[in-house]
Amino acid sequence: MKRRMPWFQVGMMKNLYWFHTLFTVIYYIFQLFSRSDSQDYFLRPQQNYATWFSAYDTGTPFIDFVGYPFINYLGFTFEMMFALFAWLGYWGFVFFYVYFKENTRYSHKFWGMDLIGLLIFLPNMHFWTVSLGKGSIIFWGLGMVMYALSQLKTRKIHLLLGLLVIYHVRPHVFLFMAVGIVVGLFTGRQKVPVWQKLLVFGASVGAMALLYDKIMAFSKIDGDNVLQSFNQFSAVRSYELAKNAGSGIDISNYPLVLKLFTFWFRPLFVDSPGAMGLVVSFENLLTLSLTAQLFQKGFLKFLRKGSALLKTSAVAFLATSFALSNTMSNMGIIIRQKSMIMYFLFFVIVMFIDYKKHLQVMKRQRMMQAREETPPPPIKEVKLVIAGKA
Repeated sequence: MKRRMPWFQVGMMKNLYWFHTLFTVIYYIFQLFSRSDSQDYFLRPQQNYATWFSAYDTGTPFIDFVGYPFINYLGFTFEMMFALFAWLGYWGFVFFYVYFKENTRYSHKFWGMDLIGLLIFLPNMHFWTVSLGKGSIIFWGLGMVMYALSQLKTRKIHLLLGLLVIYHVRPHVFLFMAVGIVVGLFTGRQKVPVWQKLLVFGASVGAMALLYDKIMAFSKIDGDNVLQSFNQFSAVRSYELAKNAGSGIDISNYPLVLKLFTFWFRPLFVDSPGAMGLVVSFENLLTLSLTAQLFQKGFLKFLRKGSALLKTSAVAFLATSFALSNTMSNMGIIIRQKSMIMYFLFFVIVMFIDYKKHLQVMKRQRMMQAREETPPPPIKEVKLVIAGKA
């Protein structure tokens, strides 16, 4: 990557690797004392399936399908599987880092630190992307998709592989990503070749048409009455999550704005579930402070005239947030689920900050150019008078 991208900071990525590894160790120790899904993902491929392809399906079985050959054919231990999935999660951060850097003109500071560096070192993002499970592999897939869209001409394989991973892990997120990509390509300001638009549009629409029934079935939604069945499913899911966990919060009666606020920015210190909640509260404070940057003059104009990547990120973030905020009512689940989409919000924020700085730079350049082009005042003829004579 350094050979292809001279700006690529190898030192930062090495530090990020060891930071991610630290959270791999922390999560591994955590699950030793509190049983997690990771142990089930290791045991099921050994006990529940007669053959490798008998595990193939979307959702939880797909993680079993991915793990099956490593565990049963290559003899991977639990720790080796943990390391493998943590490594995939790490590559998700690398892909998001490239995605951010390729689409910003300037470096930015926030709280005295490099903004992009600050965002990729957020502890909560690493905690949920290191384990043997869905979190690490879908984060890898999401990062790969955005990395591909950043330079679509040369990264089509990354786009295809990333979308396949997302679909198999969480089909409904694949649906939101497909919609976001189509909206972005057809409304973004940059010139995309017509054949690329038609190719992506045809592939996206075809995939959504073929997989629509399966996605609806996975989400337990009636395809013939989407709105009503989604509301019923949301109410049931919200109640179950609130009832079955100690950190449940009843948000089923919240208005939509408060549901979204809860999903994006809570906990905030006063409702933090344990020590981990305090760490997340600091991150949520950072997220809230950054999001406040969007409430400035010119944001709607910036969004309307934004690039395909910007609009893809915004649509995917809002659509996924809307769906998940209506089904989540357990604080722990909220903290874990939102980690996979927050970089879409961060990208919108960073792009807007970059846009504002570019306007300032252009304004300064125009002022300097105007001063250089302004002719000096004409020199007036001065007559020297000596002893009354000119």
